[in-house]
Amino acid sequence: MTAPSTYRRIAVLDIGKTNAKVVVLDAQTGAEIAVVRTSNTTLKTGPYPHYDIERLWDFVIAALRDFAAAPGYDAISITTHGASAVLLAGDGSLALPVLDYEHRYPQAVQEAYENLRPPFKETFSPSLSGGLNVGAQIHYQKSVFPREFARVSTILTYPQYWAFRLTGVTANEVTSLGCHTDLWNPTTGAYSSLVDTLGIRPLMAPIRSAFDALGPLLPTIAAKIGLDTAIPVYCGIHDSNASLLPHLVENEAPFAVVSTGTWVINFAVGGDLDHLDPARDALANVDAYGRAVPSSRFMGGREFEILASEIGQAEPEAIEAALETVIGKGLMLLPNVVDGSGPFPGKTRRWIGDASANPAERLAAVSLYLALMTEACLGLIGAKGPIFVEGPFALNHAYLSALSSLTQSNVIALPGSTGTSQGAALLTGIRPTAPSENPPIRGDLPGLQDYRLAWHRALAE
Repeated sequence: MTAPSTYRRIAVLDIGKTNAKVVVLDAQTGAEIAVVRTSNTTLKTGPYPHYDIERLWDFVIAALRDFAAAPGYDAISITTHGASAVLLAGDGSLALPVLDYEHRYPQAVQEAYENLRPPFKETFSPSLSGGLNVGAQIHYQKSVFPREFARVSTILTYPQYWAFRLTGVTANEVTSLGCHTDLWNPTTGAYSSLVDTLGIRPLMAPIRSAFDALGPLLPTIAAKIGLDTAIPVYCGIHDSNASLLPHLVENEAPFAVVSTGTWVINFAVGGDLDHLDPARDALANVDAYGRAVPSSRFMGGREFEILASEIGQAEPEAIEAALETVIGKGLMLLPNVVDGSGPFPGKTRRWIGDASANPAERLAAVSLYLALMTEACLGLIGAKGPIFVEGPFALNHAYLSALSSLTQSNVIALPGSTGTSQGAALLTGIRPTAPSENPPIRGDLPGLQDYRLAWHRALAE
């Protein structure tokens, strides 16, 4: 296989909860050379809502075939969303469909699982809704579909399923095992007691490092793509941890990373696990090196999509210009737009203030809401130092300014669309030339601290 020092371009499979893409990155600069995208759809047929795996597979193969012709690539890496496990039958097919983690189980199943799951102090994984705890998925599939589950020969974490499809090699990896699955003990770096409680230890694929090349493309896949050289496929990584990896390589702790997409995932690098509150969606993730990282989250990207579709559009400059007006008027939004996660459980969204506000003002209030939610999440994990924001929210200057003003910290926006893809590319051993650093944002919005106090007072009512 090609040595990392001679890689010129890396193809990355980047499968998010809402969208999937295949990206080709320049190994020297980390720049995106080519990209193709598709939606990640959920099928409502069958035993439960599940991902359209074969549609994604066809998309991946078509993209790899096109990119093999131009611009070309020397290695493949993978990143996907978390909270998904794949149950393989002995012939490598799916024993059961890959469950959509937003599916809610019958109450009796949920209650039975709550009696099985380990305590937070063992897993640092809070009790989450639906299938956000992968252990809950497996318990549901095993207890409700016993005949199908009896066919399971191997359980894979989600990025490693795609690596298996490409190489035929089965593996699990700690960033996906360590993202609120209930299956991992981050302090011991080993499976939790739940693996034995569920009786699935013999089914769990071998654990491999995210940095391992699992093997070359299967000959049949290489032929389908049109490649006549051995292309190594790397083990892969959970997407939020892919976003974190470049920062671990480039920056000194302490610092925080806010990775935005469907979810807003917050990491406090250099923090500790002593004060995490599982009732407020604070938890430990596990980084690519196997180390526990205090984390918190809310479904901010999904919330923004919902709100933007309700409110309509406005120019970004108009939204930013409306911030002081909104603060002065006291127009604010309280959580939650999406239930089931975040730092303020059990709250129902509510607008306070001028109902006749124009779209720019209402979207400015949404940006303030997202910044207040992020600040609360960062406080829960004891974040210190500069805050790196990447993904779509890094393009929202109203949000960035508000976040800096609230936290009194430097905020560095990394608006490139390939944060997860760049992190996954680093698994291949490349170290791109560092781009010029974006100047930090240091906001000081007048009246924002009083607005913040009013927002929290309204939350307490």
